[in-house]
Amino acid sequence: MAEYENLEHILPLGPLKIAALEGCREFGRAVDRHLAASRREAVSDNAHLSSLPGYLEDSYLLDCRCPRFGTGEGKGQINESVRGADLYILVDVCNYSLTYTVCGHENHMSPDNHYQDLKRIISAATGKAKRINVVMPFLYEGRQHKRAKRESLDCSLALQELTDMGVSNIITFDAHDPRVQNAIPLKGFDSFMPTYQFLKALLDNVEDFRIDNDHLMIISPDEGAMGRAVYFSNILGIDMGMFYKRRDYSTVVNGKNPIVAHEFLGDSPAKACWTWPVRSRLAARNASSYAPPLGCSRTVLTNSTNIMKRATSRRSSRQT
Repeated sequence: MAEYENLEHILPLGPLKIAALEGCREFGRAVDRHLAASRREAVSDNAHLSSLPGYLEDSYLLDCRCPRFGTGEGKGQINESVRGADLYILVDVCNYSLTYTVCGHENHMSPDNHYQDLKRIISAATGKAKRINVVMPFLYEGRQHKRAKRESLDCSLALQELTDMGVSNIITFDAHDPRVQNAIPLKGFDSFMPTYQFLKALLDNVEDFRIDNDHLMIISPDEGAMGRAVYFSNILGIDMGMFYKRRDYSTVVNGKNPIVAHEFLGDSPAKACWTWPVRSRLAARNASSYAPPLGCSRTVLTNSTNIMKRATSRRSSRQT
């Protein structure tokens, strides 16, 4: 709460404007309602804020759109001034529900189309905004964050292109690999983890959701999600496992080694309680100060520790 109160005393850089692209209108309206209510509450406690230009408004949404010609080509339009504004552009590159017409044929918008519309709105601002910020819940080309063989680095190129167009900050959620920000080291890049919202949604919508080793296990679908799975496992105090893709490296299909099986690495909670302490030398050195994992009994930990101690003792006697 104290941190939120400190934010209220930070003077805005300029009048706030929110440009919610068509695929992000509902999200934009929700953000707009929250900001309007928050600022009204802030003014009630700090009357001097009302004197700031554009601080207290009924809505901060910007009138903008991206119409298309009959050929399918598009353009960006901003129908009000953004001069000196702190402009936030909201774009959902994974909204496939939107369509446009090309020569009478209906096409669904791809991430490339949404990204192009983002650049059109930035171009329509004509450099008059005091600061441009992009809010992109799903980072465009985030999965292509590194190069394998002869491949393009699409995410890095997109970030550099946006910053070259005048974008100061890029805000996203749970980026596939946040280290892609190394492509723009002098610009702002924030990747927020929605861990709290994820668990809150589970607890609110799954009636039989029980957090214990007998009813829940965190499983990572691949190696890339291991960090997230380890974090969830730690904060919930439950066991975890993972799948990895076993490939046939002697065969190439469509430029890739085919996946022959999805192998699971993990164990049942009962066996995990037996094997976990045996693999830990720290448990053998000081069992009294080493707490067993959730679901493991102290008896199992002590028995396993004794086995480890006897093995260590036999090894030492052989060496002497």
